[in-house]
Amino acid sequence: MNLVTSTIGQGLLWGILALGLYLSFRILNFPDMTVEGTFPFGAAICVSSIVHGVNPWLATLLSFIAGMITGSVTGLLYTKGKIPVLLAGILTMTGVYSVNLRILGKANVGLLNQATVLNEKFLDKLPTNFPTIMIGLIFAVIIVILLAIFLNTDLGQAFIATGDNEKMARSIGINTDNMKILGLMVSNGLIGLAGGLLAQNGGYADVNMGIGTMVIGLAAIIIGEVVYGKNLTLTARLVAVVIGSILYRLVLLLVLQLGFSTNDFKLISAIILAICMMLPLLQQKFHLKKLLKKGIEKP
Repeated sequence: MNLVTSTIGQGLLWGILALGLYLSFRILNFPDMTVEGTFPFGAAICVSSIVHGVNPWLATLLSFIAGMITGSVTGLLYTKGKIPVLLAGILTMTGVYSVNLRILGKANVGLLNQATVLNEKFLDKLPTNFPTIMIGLIFAVIIVILLAIFLNTDLGQAFIATGDNEKMARSIGINTDNMKILGLMVSNGLIGLAGGLLAQNGGYADVNMGIGTMVIGLAAIIIGEVVYGKNLTLTARLVAVVIGSILYRLVLLLVLQLGFSTNDFKLISAIILAICMMLPLLQQKFHLKKLLKKGIEKP
């Protein structure tokens, strides 16, 4: 039971990262490679701040701001510097690695005996692992509500239009460059926030903890889409992303229970993502075979 509750809590926290990726990859249609630098950057800022006596809630906010900074750098490199999409993200990700080392002072820093948002007094009476679920749920609900409100404003609709059809958006007077910068700032802000929260949950920040985070986020998005389909309202899609993140963590737990090593998690994550991405094609082929079979049986 403890493993399941811990996994659900982890899923909710990783769901915040998946929501950030959903903004850039799905809505803005921007393949942002900054993710694997933003995540540890948010974690490094948060952990370093807590270790130096900053209030955990303020440190968590700083992780969001740190993510926004990396997003703005990628956005400016792409829109103003005219650097190709993928390269802009890779350059930011590479540069942030050195920044993380500067912030932490070494490869990793722990939070032993430090106060975090997960050990606040109002969470003391909750059973084991439920504080993670509560904090994850609070943040996930607030973020989904705020994103749903934002995306239904004129600014949010301009943001969506930029991702749907950039030329059309530009023709009706939308500054698409500004929309991209804004989108990347919000997206990476959420990813940095997830890094800060997961660092507090894990009890440490490491400069290499961003490796594979993009695969995790994309897996959560695609699992949510596969389970609930794409014919959903925008708000429902955001909820589906968070649920997809929980389901993904439960799948990993199942794999662990089957006897696989934690060292295989990255490989398993990649395989799960590949299978989920191929599901629509497999379903299409299945239906096609079904139709052919009916056609043969008719005469």
